[in-house]
Amino acid sequence: MYKQLSAVFAGISLALLAANAHSDSYPAKPIRVVVPYSAGGSNDVVSRTITPRLSEAWKQPVIVDNRAGAGSLIGTEIVVRSPSDGYTLLATSGALAINVSLYRLSFDPLKDLAAVAFMAQMPYVLAVHPSVPVNSTRDLINYAKANPGKLSFASAGTATSTHLTGEMFKSMAKVDLLHVPYKGGGPALNAIISNEVQVVFNVVSGAMPHVRNGRLRALAVSSAKRADAAPELPTIDESGVPGFDVVSGYTMYAPAGTPRAIINKINSAINKVLREPEMKERYLTLGVTPIISTPESLTAYLKSEISRWEKIIKKLELKP
Repeated sequence: MYKQLSAVFAGISLALLAANAHSDSYPAKPIRVVVPYSAGGSNDVVSRTITPRLSEAWKQPVIVDNRAGAGSLIGTEIVVRSPSDGYTLLATSGALAINVSLYRLSFDPLKDLAAVAFMAQMPYVLAVHPSVPVNSTRDLINYAKANPGKLSFASAGTATSTHLTGEMFKSMAKVDLLHVPYKGGGPALNAIISNEVQVVFNVVSGAMPHVRNGRLRALAVSSAKRADAAPELPTIDESGVPGFDVVSGYTMYAPAGTPRAIINKINSAINKVLREPEMKERYLTLGVTPIISTPESLTAYLKSEISRWEKIIKKLELKP
């Protein structure tokens, strides 16, 4: 028995030594960052902003690989099925939490992915067409209650984060807005600019250029705190809907089983880059705020987002 236990402990010790040696040399080859969305979207831009700095720090290429499709599932599944060695990472956003309640997934994001780090977050702007006679969130709520069924809101598609944010607003503000889904955030913005719809929730980087040229009127931002990229806008929370807090989080994961030493190494590198004044400034121009995090805080965030959206999806009986 003693010899058997000794052999077991020896095996464990060798495995730990091998894992530590592997993490010490990491990264020893190029790293692939899978973005499960098309090139040019906010998730892609956030990822491509940080990866060159990681490449410089690690002296290895960090390559962004766009694998769009199936509501981000194609790219996510690629990472889930990849070796747990830190050389294939996932850069994703809100769909990871939303999809749990929409699809019969072949994976569990809480079990089959390892949280690495936040990269950034960006709130949505609540905006209206200039023809709508309101100048604040409270005005919008009062106008919607006085004109039930008259206002419609655009989203990037059914069960997308902009749709669910609108539904949350309807529920918390107790207003009636007709949902009109479009095929992406760009078409949704075009629809409100042309007055096909009157209300929209869209990311800061998408909405604010149209606000500043007068095509849209911004009322508030969806985050609990004012946005660095648009500090003049109040939050929805301070504008009459207490507790309203929704942001688009840009996050990074690795396949489950990736050694914790490698997870920590990637997390530390990302946080170090995000603290750089130049990176903060670059993200500010994109309308996003860098977020310093731990793997544990990202895991907690994912759990809370899954729970939050599950309630709304079940209530609305949404299907993909």
